[in-house]
Parts: sequence; structure tokens; C-alpha cells
Amino acid sequence: MIDIKRIKEDPQGVIELYAKKEKDAKAEIERILEFDEQRRALIQQTEAMKSEQNKVSKSVPALKKAGEDVAPVFAKMKELASQIKAQDEKLGEIEKEYRTLMLALPNLPDEDLAPGGKENNEPIRYFGEPHVFDFEPKHHVDLCTDLGLIDYDRGTKLAGSGFWMYRGLGSRLEWALLNYFIDCHLADGYEFVMPPHMLEYQCGLTAGQFPKFADEVYKIENPTDDRVHYMLPTAEAALASIYRDEILTEADLPKKMFAYTPCFRREAGSYRSDERGMVRGHQFNKVEMFQFTKPEDSDEAFEELVKKAEDLVKGLGFHFRTVKLAAGDCSASMARTYDIEIQIPSMNGYKEVSSVSNARDYQARRGNIRFRREGGKPEYVHTLNGSGLATSRIFPAMVEQNQLKDGSIVVPEVLRKYLGGIEIIRKED
Repeated sequence: MIDIKRIKEDPQGVIELYAKKEKDAKAEIERILEFDEQRRALIQQTEAMKSEQNKVSKSVPALKKAGEDVAPVFAKMKELASQIKAQDEKLGEIEKEYRTLMLALPNLPDEDLAPGGKENNEPIRYFGEPHVFDFEPKHHVDLCTDLGLIDYDRGTKLAGSGFWMYRGLGSRLEWALLNYFIDCHLADGYEFVMPPHMLEYQCGLTAGQFPKFADEVYKIENPTDDRVHYMLPTAEAALASIYRDEILTEADLPKKMFAYTPCFRREAGSYRSDERGMVRGHQFNKVEMFQFTKPEDSDEAFEELVKKAEDLVKGLGFHFRTVKLAAGDCSASMARTYDIEIQIPSMNGYKEVSSVSNARDYQARRGNIRFRREGGKPEYVHTLNGSGLATSRIFPAMVEQNQLKDGSIVVPEVLRKYLGGIEIIRKED
């Protein structure tokens, strides 16, 4: 949620920033300003009535003592009470409409972002050289099937299309990736968090995924009461709410943490021919980085998270590029995003394996997450997140880029200690 003060002080500037996100927000901003004006007028009127009600009420004892008739006073109090109730009901309706509009607004993009969509994304640096084969490389689906790493058919049998099942060394290789990520984050002093995999609606609201994307998650209804949970689409949805409705101290910040979770997404499952296999799916594993910072520290925290994501990919030996997203390609909750993209040979291009984003105070306002400087008033924190990393695209890139002519796969050096020293995965006779 963005600051209403910013809208009121510079509505045209806000409209122009949304235009960079390819969003025409003029009507919404005008409606929000109308509701805000109505809210304030109603609050002022209601407070005046309540003040008059208190004043009239306090006069009753004196009137009784003087022997005067208090019936007109009670009639006046009843009338005021009726008016106040009507005003409160009207205010409640306006507050609801106002909040709905405010929650629906996406975050404002940082001013230095290019306008428009992904066609205006800007690669800002490259690492390493593209992989070149002296033979016809195989697709990761064929490699994983031949080597017994992934059982696609039985994964589909168990859960339907968009799911797969790791087996044998495939399971160990997946777990090795996760352990590599976890060990790197622990070495950097981040706190390891394992949140629930089922979340309440308020978590999605705080993260900015709801209400707009509420239909893109797997919902779970409780048969014994009216609660509805949803399977988390990313650990960000849980981490962003850890300190919801709390006030931290300045000394508490920054909070640096990471979480491992499976992620569940209904909207996944594009069946383009170049995206078969693990590139898109309804369930995948991910380690997510997250920070809560003071506003003045969030830019530095952002660069730290970008470097951490880059270092993880470097450690695996991949060629990659870091891309600064245009305003329209940033997600609704984020003011700024850099993607780390690696090459998956079968896809003939780059594919995002990590997104690092700064939400500024957008999520903090939605979740009422604040901190207090010594002697100061509560302020909203800034929140940042980054994939560190998702395995569903690292795994395909790893087996495709590291394949040998005979169909075997070279295990990245950083993963070998988690596999008992195995250097090459070969097809069993």
C-alpha cells in the first residue's frame, strides 16, 4: 500500500509513475482522493457531534439539581446518538471502499526504471561465457529420464500434469543444491527459518499478492470451521508477515533471514514446447532470502541480495546475466527488481533463476510493520526479498550445461561433498 500523503501531495506525479508500469491510474487516484476527502469530512462531523453529545450529557446533573425539565435534553441526546450511528455507518462504508482501492494499487516503481514491459529490460552485466557443445546436446527431460534422476510419468500419475518426482541420485542432487544454498546463507550470518507451508489470507495481503492474485494459489478449506488457508506460492509470503502488527527497535534492524520451502502455484504450467519438463511446474523447491531494514539502508541491502544471488550462480559455474527490469515487468508489490538469468541450452536463451526485489515500505504499510528510533515515532520498515535460489530452473540448466557426449553429467564441484564425492553421474548398466 502506498502512502496517501504522497498521492495527496503529488497526484499527477503518482499517475505518471504508474504510467511507467503501463497502468492508467488516473480514475483510481481521483476516486481515492474523493473518498479521502469524504472520510475526513465525516470524521470531523462525527467528532463534532460526539463532542456536542458529551456536552449535553454533562449538563443533565446541573439541570436536575436546578429542578428543570431534562426531557428535551434526553431527546436531544437520542437525536445525536441516531445521527452519530448513521454517520458511523456511512463512514464504515466509505472506509471499506477507500481501503479496497488503496490495497488494489500496485507499488510505485523507482524513478530510474525504464518505462514499459520486458522489452525494455536492461542487461547490466554478464558473467562467464555461453556454453558451447561439440556434439548435439540433449534436452534435460531426456537426460534426467535416461539417468533415472526424474520420473516424470509417475510424478504425473501421482499429482497430474505440471508435477514430477525426483528419484535416486536425482533426489540427492536436488538436496545437494538446497544444502549448498543453505550453507552459503548461514555463512553470511542469515537466520534460517522454516515457516508453515499453509498460510492465512492476511499473509498474502501483506505480501501484496492478494487480493489481485488470490485465484492463482491453491486454497484449502477447513471442514470444521470457516477458515481458509492457502499453500504458499513462495516463502516471501510467510517471511513478510513475521513481524506483522509489531514495532521493532532500531537496534533490531536489519533482520536478515532465509527460508527453505516447496512452492505451490496454480498459474504455472505453460506448455510451450521449449518449456517442457521442470522449467514450469505447480510445485518446486526454493530457498528465499529476506530482509527488514531501515528506509535509508534498503538500497545497500538490495545490492547485497543481488550479489548473494549472483555468487550462488557463480559457484555452480554457470554463465549468466543480471537484468534490471523495466517498471512494467516488476511485480505489483515491487518498486525495483533485478533478475539473474542463466542459459538453458534447449530453450535457446536466458531464463530467470532469481529475482531480487525491493518493496520499499509497500508491504510494511499493508502489514503495519514498523520500527522506532530512540526517542522517535514509529516508522515503516523497508522489506526486500530474493530467490537464493529456485531449483526448478537451476536443475535443468545444470544437467544440460554439464552433459557429456555419452549422456553423463558432470556434478558441479561445490555439490560433490553433499554427494559423497561423486563427480560424474552415469547411466547405470
